[in-house]
Amino acid sequence: MTTMPTGAAIPRAITVTPLTHPEAVDLIVFAEVTSRRTYEARYVHPTWPGGESGVTIGIGYDLAHHDPDDLVLDWPTMPPGSRALLERACGVSGMPAKDAAAKLSSVVVPWDAAYACFRDRTLPKYERMTVDAFPDSVDLPPLCFGPLVSLVYNRGAGMGEQGKASWDSRREMRAIRDLIAAGRLDEVPAQFRAMKRLWPGVGGLLTRRDAEAAMWERGLAGLMEG
Repeated sequence: MTTMPTGAAIPRAITVTPLTHPEAVDLIVFAEVTSRRTYEARYVHPTWPGGESGVTIGIGYDLAHHDPDDLVLDWPTMPPGSRALLERACGVSGMPAKDAAAKLSSVVVPWDAAYACFRDRTLPKYERMTVDAFPDSVDLPPLCFGPLVSLVYNRGAGMGEQGKASWDSRREMRAIRDLIAAGRLDEVPAQFRAMKRLWPGVGGLLTRRDAEAAMWERGLAGLMEG
């Protein structure tokens, strides 16, 4: 997945799903591909974002986490020939994915197809993952629930495993879960910001965590005013 440019402004709302506030939808889209214009200039072909990511198409659709059946369901308008090529990258991550992406330059994923997949298939999936990872989050104000969806979209829903590196890297995720359960909602933004320790110098992710924290604060302020 790509990261938000440092200091970039969040664009105006484009759309909304039943659960995710439109501002949070735009935060996710902006963090992943910036804008339609940027998408059409840089992301219409499969890319490899780096690290342990897989070949990525559309709006943050990482093929490392999908199988050929997903491609059929999630990309119904994609030509069968293109799907057949992409199937080779399903389940592949890290440096092998970099090599795979280089061999897929002939595949084109138009914006309309990318956004339809994001809106109709990917985002609802991550909404469900968010509700599962953060019980009671669906009852939060939309401007609080939305940042959680953005967080899960970027980092996944895992809470870490004791004895492994993920236990420390996911400690803020667990803290957010526990604070929501305890009703200590005003303490959650600090946990979004505390996560920035994980990505020193990665401006896009630092900006994204700050944006999520600020959105939560606005959502909580609206709840208090109501």
